[in-house]
Amino acid sequence: MATASLVLGILGVLGGWCLFGLPCVLAVILGHLALRDTRDGTRSGHGMAVAGLVLGYVFVGPMILFTLMVFFGSFLTAVTPTP
Repeated sequence: MATASLVLGILGVLGGWCLFGLPCVLAVILGHLALRDTRDGTRSGHGMAVAGLVLGYVFVGPMILFTLMVFFGSFLTAVTPTP
């Protein structure tokens, strides 16, 4: 899960804008699950989980704002009467 979090975090950085932040959200979810698995130290991948979380959180916030702006912008355009 830590590797998947890191890979999805990198994909989110490189192409997440095209996919509406889905890789970033998945990177955050898998990163938290991987941190839970690596907490006791018997499994490796703690650093990859942290890196996936950082990449996911850095880009999930702007992606949520961008998606909301696109949604509400199109909604307001459709509702606003034209002269």
